[in-house]
Amino acid sequence: MTNDAATLLHCPNCQATNSLTNKFCQQCSTPLPQRYLWVGGNGLAVGSPGELLADRYLIIHKSVVFDTHPGLPPQAPEVENSQPIRPYLRLIPYRLNVPQVYGVLQLFEGDSPSEILLLEKPPIVIDSTGQQISLCSQLTDAWSHATSMRQLNWLWQIAQLWQPLKSEGVVSSLLDPYLLRVEGTLVRLLELHFDHAKTPELPQLGEFWQQLASSAKPAIADFVDQVSNLLIVGEIDSPELLIGVLDQGLRDLGRTQTPTIQIITKTDTGTRRERNEDACYPSSGTLLSKPPQTALAIVCDGIGGHEGGNVASNLAIETIQQQVQDLTRLPIDHIDPSIVLADLEKAVAVANDKISQRNDSENRQGRKRMGTTLVMALPLAHEMYITHVGDSRAYWITPQGCYQVTLDDDVASREVRLGYAIYREAVQQGGAGSLVQALGMSPSTSLHPTAQRFICDEDTVFLLTSDGLSDFDRVEEYWEKEILPILNGGKNLVDVSDRLIEIANTKNGHDNVTIALVHYQVKYSEPESTIQVVIPDSVSIPTVNATASPTSPTLLESDPGQPTKVLRQKTNFRNLPLNLIVPLLLAIAVGALGFWAKFIWENRNKPRADSRPEMTNPVTDISGERRMDNLQTGWIIRTKNPISLKDGGKLPGDTYLKVLNKKPNSQLAPEDYDVSLYVCTNPGSVAKTQVITLLNLKKSGVDVLQADDQFPCDTSSNGKPQTVTESK
Repeated sequence: MTNDAATLLHCPNCQATNSLTNKFCQQCSTPLPQRYLWVGGNGLAVGSPGELLADRYLIIHKSVVFDTHPGLPPQAPEVENSQPIRPYLRLIPYRLNVPQVYGVLQLFEGDSPSEILLLEKPPIVIDSTGQQISLCSQLTDAWSHATSMRQLNWLWQIAQLWQPLKSEGVVSSLLDPYLLRVEGTLVRLLELHFDHAKTPELPQLGEFWQQLASSAKPAIADFVDQVSNLLIVGEIDSPELLIGVLDQGLRDLGRTQTPTIQIITKTDTGTRRERNEDACYPSSGTLLSKPPQTALAIVCDGIGGHEGGNVASNLAIETIQQQVQDLTRLPIDHIDPSIVLADLEKAVAVANDKISQRNDSENRQGRKRMGTTLVMALPLAHEMYITHVGDSRAYWITPQGCYQVTLDDDVASREVRLGYAIYREAVQQGGAGSLVQALGMSPSTSLHPTAQRFICDEDTVFLLTSDGLSDFDRVEEYWEKEILPILNGGKNLVDVSDRLIEIANTKNGHDNVTIALVHYQVKYSEPESTIQVVIPDSVSIPTVNATASPTSPTLLESDPGQPTKVLRQKTNFRNLPLNLIVPLLLAIAVGALGFWAKFIWENRNKPRADSRPEMTNPVTDISGERRMDNLQTGWIIRTKNPISLKDGGKLPGDTYLKVLNKKPNSQLAPEDYDVSLYVCTNPGSVAKTQVITLLNLKKSGVDVLQADDQFPCDTSSNGKPQTVTESK
């Protein structure tokens, strides 16, 4: 039976009810989020279209529901023990192609509750009423209608996804025609399916692609058939080699594609700031119309207040523009994507070191250290290269949608990427928006910029923006009305840039705002001759840049005049080659044994209380009150004073605690948490578990020891050692 209330959409601001087709609230004019969600698994076993589930989710289709209360947080799943959810989280860098978890829907069939996974932004087409939807076409169905450029683009995206999905045990999803959908230029997966007894390998991918060869465009039919056969026989034996072969094919097709580039930038101080710490290239207000070999757009958002944010952002612009200018003049035959990506990362590193060295020369420490975020777009031939550090963003606007292509270097994204929380839960935590890296905060050996590339086979717009515009989802709210008309000639870049600055100042207004719009227009004709398969002599294996070390301590703390926090990053040893790792580990082991022997000899007659060397964690090694806001799983804590417990009891001072986890409590203040710990009051005994509020833990005064330090109690009830993750 249809629920009449299901036809109403509740405003997230004033809770007024609106028609499902309304874009803005009729009462307060707030933009209304239209959140259609994919129901994971086999769809809904109960209910029918028009019914409302959990007083919230309107059934549109057996596998699609609509959130009628978008202002309420969805029910979050238990991530720690949920193996089906983890691949989605760890694959968040690939969210253009892989859906992300929105939340769960709990249903009851008799006495047995079941949780259904809800996935964000499914590849669907929605009619004007908002209640009739259809799935985007399967790749196999849309294949014959696409240009040869788009056909190879789709295969290229699958090749890019192969290794990441294989590492998460879900690569069979790329071989399922039903899951493999296309939304314009993008390959989109409906959901992820776990691999079964035997993980698919590249020969299976070749067999799947072989079915597409007969309906491929004439220019690439033989190419697709040859590549498929080379995969089947093992001649192409790695995803990197496959990508290299496809890159060569795309390069050959790109000769028949003529792009035209228009770029405009704008920066504004905003309504509440005294000075503008942002910077952009080309200079603000410049409209650039050039062929792609000479086009470049950069947006930087300075950090450090009046003492250096504007210096850092302008220094970054100047340095990177000089470093990249040679790339902008490369002929198409000389463009090697792996080298371009490496050169972009190198340019960012040079800019980072210049700012960092200036900080060091001026003896800037902590909050006085200047830095900047960065997002940059470099169009080369048929590709767009996007490079970023920090939380300035790039969005890709096509006729089908608006897609955020960068992943913020902040605490929330890091938690999702490490598999600890879904994004909508992570952003609610204290310090979720704190940056984990920015230019100038440390040497480039600790910096991990993200450089990626996108195949452009249609007219498109890339928006680069600082958080003055992107905060509070303003881009998602206004792209369709304000930016999309650029693609059909309804608006020009100058007017759109002015309007976006106006939206940032009137709807947000809390910060400087800087944008760059890159309009990429395509003239493409099918080649008259066929392209040939060329096996590269060598291929570069790309590395997945870690967002940051999971236990990075806070370097800058936010205050009203300094909204951005930056965390110092540790060296990522995963990126070291094996021939360096082994000697390094041996050296560390020998050194540790020597230190330990010396330590035991010098302290053999001292009591235990004096035998522990003085250790502090960088997060507490700051002036003023010691901070525990960045408390991590596995940390060992020694209290100085008694701790008040929630049940009225107390723990004595000089108690050892080992952190299990921390979780928000709806009854506590936003900055407080419930912390679960092993409690050791008598060394050598079995530890107990206890929940303590973070506030009481702070009040006790603590020493945070190294995560690998010895915990003096057994953490199991049966007397056997219990494995505890020492650090995330």
